[in-house]
Amino acid sequence: MKKADELFAQKSYVEAAAMYEDLKQDKHTLQNLGDCYFFNSEMASAAKAYGNLFFSHKDSIPSEYYFRYMHALKATEDYDKADALMSKHMKYTIDTKKFKEHLNNIVPYNYEIKPVTRSTSTGDFGLSFYGEKVVFASLRNQKNPTYAWNQKPYLDLFEGTVSKEGVLENVVPFSDKINTKTHESSAVFTYDGLVMYFSRTNEKRVEVNGEMVAHVKLYRADFIENEWTNVTELPFSSDSFSTMHPALSADETKLYFSSDRPGSLGSFDIYEVTINEDGTYTEPVNLGNTINTIHREQFPFVGQDGTLYFASDGHQGLGGLDIFMSKSYNEVFAKPINLGETINSGMDDFSFVVKEDVNIGYLASNRKGTDNLYAFVRTENERKFTVEGEVRDKNSKALLPGTIVSLYDENDQLIGQLVVGENADYTFNSEPNKRYRIEAERDFYASKTDYIETLDDGRVRFTIELEIESYDDAEEIIITKDDGLVYIQLENIYFDLNKWDIKTQAASTLDVLVDIMKKYPRMEVELGAHTDSRASDAYNLRLSQNRATATLEYLVANGISRSRMRSKGYGERVPLIPCGDNCNEEQHAINRRVEFIILK
Repeated sequence: MKKADELFAQKSYVEAAAMYEDLKQDKHTLQNLGDCYFFNSEMASAAKAYGNLFFSHKDSIPSEYYFRYMHALKATEDYDKADALMSKHMKYTIDTKKFKEHLNNIVPYNYEIKPVTRSTSTGDFGLSFYGEKVVFASLRNQKNPTYAWNQKPYLDLFEGTVSKEGVLENVVPFSDKINTKTHESSAVFTYDGLVMYFSRTNEKRVEVNGEMVAHVKLYRADFIENEWTNVTELPFSSDSFSTMHPALSADETKLYFSSDRPGSLGSFDIYEVTINEDGTYTEPVNLGNTINTIHREQFPFVGQDGTLYFASDGHQGLGGLDIFMSKSYNEVFAKPINLGETINSGMDDFSFVVKEDVNIGYLASNRKGTDNLYAFVRTENERKFTVEGEVRDKNSKALLPGTIVSLYDENDQLIGQLVVGENADYTFNSEPNKRYRIEAERDFYASKTDYIETLDDGRVRFTIELEIESYDDAEEIIITKDDGLVYIQLENIYFDLNKWDIKTQAASTLDVLVDIMKKYPRMEVELGAHTDSRASDAYNLRLSQNRATATLEYLVANGISRSRMRSKGYGERVPLIPCGDNCNEEQHAINRRVEFIILK
């Protein structure tokens, strides 16, 4: 066990797995055995190990193993078990079959894919365009040292061409000025072919959480006199974290990459830097939680129109890394959309690039067991156009399941209405070139209305986020008390002895309430009248009910619908100060009051 754990800590997963298989299958062994297979994408074996782990120790398993077991199950196409596992763990329903059907309706393209090599055993990925050629990373250099993680050779860059039939040909090693005895991968080139950016694993190992890790860095090189030279580490790389998978914007002024640097949301996030005219770089900027999750976001690619494509296993998907796209609107990326089952599988799908003018491109996938390159042709999907998004609290940004969301057309006719579920998201069918009103309603919140116009293709950024604000956040005089009720805090209303007519001072106080209820037309309020204890209980109940009714009638006379209010007399039964027969004048006055409690 000690030797197996040492190998596991060194990330020698193939050797470690072989030893764990022969050891007693306790919780520790099963966790590490499953991880050995999971991190080498041997998902059937990972699912078996994790399955035994959950069968034997389901009440004491760390959260991350639910995530890994789910992906292992999806990789083996056991979606029912994967969905049941995560639905129970997340406490809301996950239905991958319905998710696929939804994607089939909204993805902009369908993909026809095929391998670009005659063999799937070469470990190729990370293809990029290089003039009329392509450059990619591969394990095919058998002279390289063996990498303990997977017992495969270290990665080098190779170049070649792709025939009209989609076959990778004329493959030769890339420049020996770039390839070294460590990993090189993920090259990207400027249009003129004179500058390249690429990933290279650091030869130096550093200790991270007790493990010795060689991180990945980004490099730049220049093509001068038919030779790659000036190989320079980019200044935002580090020995202490990884920076990898470069991608250039269409105008070549921005560089995107993936990194697990401090400040990342979890694992790897996608960042951008601006490339200044003098060749320097701005500080990296995280693309934020619209794009990034607590899991992996990697392999960015930016299209000519600014669309960001990337791989993620953190957004809802079909298993492993899936490829997503996010449109850019005014330099802000919209909520990503999964590209769907015509390109994504239950295994890792990543390293997407496309020539948009001809709708052909490439990706990498280990769906057949090892990383391999695939070519694709994409065709437009006959979509059902939709407006979709989610509802959040304006201040806390928390999701708000249970909110009613309604969509109205330009004639104010209701098109659709639903109560959002655990993910607080909604989807409505829409049509091209239409104006819609979308509205969110929730008890104790101000209603939120947005107006949207669909584009020629019927899409509205794919996401309309409705941020609504609670009454007690929006208004200083509205507070939620310790009893959980929401009160409108107004000056007390005073009545003459044994009277219930509204005096001038009371009217000015109630006018504030009129304004509040007109401002929030869906607000409903209870008008609760209370007396002191200086009479019989029956008398005080009648008196308080009369005062509550008088208050309601004043509000009705000032334009508030009777249906939005409830008057109730409590008599002496709910005192603020329970002093009974021993109350002094001040305490009697405090107990004599009208309270305004928001019901909706």
